[in-house]
Order: sequence, then C-alpha cells, then structure tokens
Amino acid sequence: MSDKEPMWDSLPPEILTHVFLRLPIKSIVTCTSVSKNWKSLIQNPSFISTHLHHHSSSNNHLLLFRLCPNEDTICEKHEREVYTLYWDNNNSNNEEDFNEHTRFDSPFPAQSGSVILRVVGTCNGLLCLARDLLSYDSSYILWNPCVRKFTRTSKPIVSYCTHGGFEETTGFGFDSKTNDYKVVRVVRLLDREDEDGSSLKVEVYSLATDEWRMVTTGLPSGCVVRGREPLAFVNGALHWIAFRRTTTNKFQSFVMVFDLGDEVIREIALPEFLNGFDGDQYWVRMSISVYKNSLALFHQQDFSSPCLNIWVMKEYVDESSWTKIVTMVDDQGFREFVPRALGFRRSGEVIIEMHDGELISLHFESHKYKVLGITGYGYIFDHSINGNGYTFFDSYVESLVLLDKPNRAVTY
Repeated sequence: MSDKEPMWDSLPPEILTHVFLRLPIKSIVTCTSVSKNWKSLIQNPSFISTHLHHHSSSNNHLLLFRLCPNEDTICEKHEREVYTLYWDNNNSNNEEDFNEHTRFDSPFPAQSGSVILRVVGTCNGLLCLARDLLSYDSSYILWNPCVRKFTRTSKPIVSYCTHGGFEETTGFGFDSKTNDYKVVRVVRLLDREDEDGSSLKVEVYSLATDEWRMVTTGLPSGCVVRGREPLAFVNGALHWIAFRRTTTNKFQSFVMVFDLGDEVIREIALPEFLNGFDGDQYWVRMSISVYKNSLALFHQQDFSSPCLNIWVMKEYVDESSWTKIVTMVDDQGFREFVPRALGFRRSGEVIIEMHDGELISLHFESHKYKVLGITGYGYIFDHSINGNGYTFFDSYVESLVLLDKPNRAVTY
C-alpha cells in the first residue's frame, strides 16, 4: 500500500463486497462517495445483481403501499403521492411486526389535476409508473425510490396520433433469460382495425435497448382486454383478464399469459362459474393477482347482490385447482362500492380496501381481520378509474437497480 493510498482502498474486493451486502441500502449509496474504487465496485452490474439476490433471499419482507398523503383528511387529486414501506415479518415472540420501515415522496408531483401517475407494477425494487389514467398520453417511468434513480422510456409505437382511440393494459416484469426489465402493452384499437385486420396489438419495451417493438405472432383473435387493470407477474410471465364473445353473445373470460422470455401468449381457463355472462355485464370487475407462486382472482359483483369473491389457483396452470376461498358482502349499504382486494401478504392474508379507504388484513380461513391503521384513497374519485391506479399495494425488495445509470429527465 502506498503512503497516499487510503487504507479502505487496499481492502480486497471480496471483503468489501461481504461488508457492503450487510449494510442498509442508504449506507451503500453513501459509500459511493467515499472513493472511486468503492463507487466502481458498488455500481458494477455484478454487485447490483449479487445485492438483489442477497436481499431477495433474506428473511426480511417488505410491503409497498401508495397511500393517501394525509391520513386525517380526505385526499385530493393534486396532493403529492406518498409511497410507504412496511415490515411484513413476525418477531421473536411470533407476533406480527407491521410497522413503517421508510417512506418516499414521489419526485414527480402532480402539476395539475390531469397529471396522475398510475402504478403499473413493481419488480426487483423498480416501480413502473404510467401517466395514462386520464388521457391517451402513454408515458412510462421506471423508478427506484431507494436509490433515487429514474428513467423515462422512449415513446411507445401505438398512440392516439398513429392509431386513434384505444384501450390498453400494461404490465412490468423481469426477463431472467436476458437479464432485462420489460414493459408490455396490450392495446385494443377502438376506432378501426389495423392493416392486418386485427384490433389487438402487443408491444414490448426493453430497458436494455430503450426501444419498443411489436409482437406479431401468436396473437389471439376476437378477445377484449379491460383497460388499465393490474397485471400479475409470477413465474416469469405477466397475467391479466381477457374476454372473448361467444356465438350466443355471451362473454367467456380467461387469463391471458405473456411469457417475458419467449414472448409467447397462452391462455389459462377461469372457473366455469365465471363464464357465460351477458353482454350488458361486460364491465363485471375481475382482476388477477399473485398468490404465493400461483394466481388469485378477485371477482367483484356490483349488481343485485354486491360482493367480493376471491379465488386462488392452488397449483399454477392447473385449471382444476381454482378454489373460492372467501366471499365478502357489503353490509354498510354502499351498493356501488364493494370492498376491493389489493393483494396478498407473505402469510397468505389478503389486503382489503374498504369503501372509506380503510385497509384491513383478512385471514380467509378463520375470516378474522385486522385493521392495519393505514388509509388508502377509498372511493373519493370516479369509481370507473378508482382501483386502476390510486391505492396500490405489492410486496417489495430493496435493490440497487438503476444505480449504475444516470437519471433520464421526466417532463410533463
């Protein structure tokens, strides 16, 4: 070691890596300012990947919520978005530890009531945000709040200017085959069919290349996707609800699956009970969610008998394993506002948002529930867009993804 070389720069990379992996993520980011050698090691894609694997396999589990910024008053559309991490562990006495870990203010405050960001999904510490709730402006942002890094995707291929009106649903996930993060848009054209006679378009964005490209083979015909419903990313594939009109003017519902590695679309059948509903019930609310390493279905009835039905697929892709686990009936007289399921905790309990925004954790076997003491947005906005982007919940892992990249400007 030379006289001018700091002692910490003489430590072998193996030891430094061992130490860095055990530091809180804020401390790791701070360490990038200590020396050029430390910064180079921490921002190396190999270390970022090792850090992600280390934290993903740890016993510390986190839940990410986008909640109402002010818990004491009704939320307003123009308020700054707040994202909060909560622990989802049991302590040494096997008692639940549901406490706030940290919170992040969005670096993208709404400039007006028309600029509202929807959470498309989260994967490996990244959030995918869309600016499409109240307009056809399909802009996407990938944001890692832990390291305060974000990037804006290039412009999608399908837009209002190029294809006219459309409905879209969007998903976000990680392709382990190419070590790449992908955004997938499934678009149904409303004004016209395209030159090939199809109204369904699928395009994929790659973070590695910052480019969109169309998927042109294996697209199902005659199906409808409900715009801006949440997608479930599990087992390397995105899943969402789609409908197909039958010859008797009924609707057959199914799960459309898009494998991020092979970029092939396939289908999974839903319980027979959910098929064959009338055309005027097209907007029956169904959404898909991750349940352990499989899927769950949230079926929300808003008609004569308002209720929330929750089904789980106990064995992934085994269509015979769909099982209804719980039915929640509205008992407060809010016939238009059925409780809304957000997703599952590590324990298997389901997070439910009540009509007033109160969040509860429901154990579906005992039917016992706990009030979590946190508040979502509730039904303060138009019911047709609530649930497609306001209160958000998902499991979360802290990561260094994007730390090796510069912020790419986000403008409104």
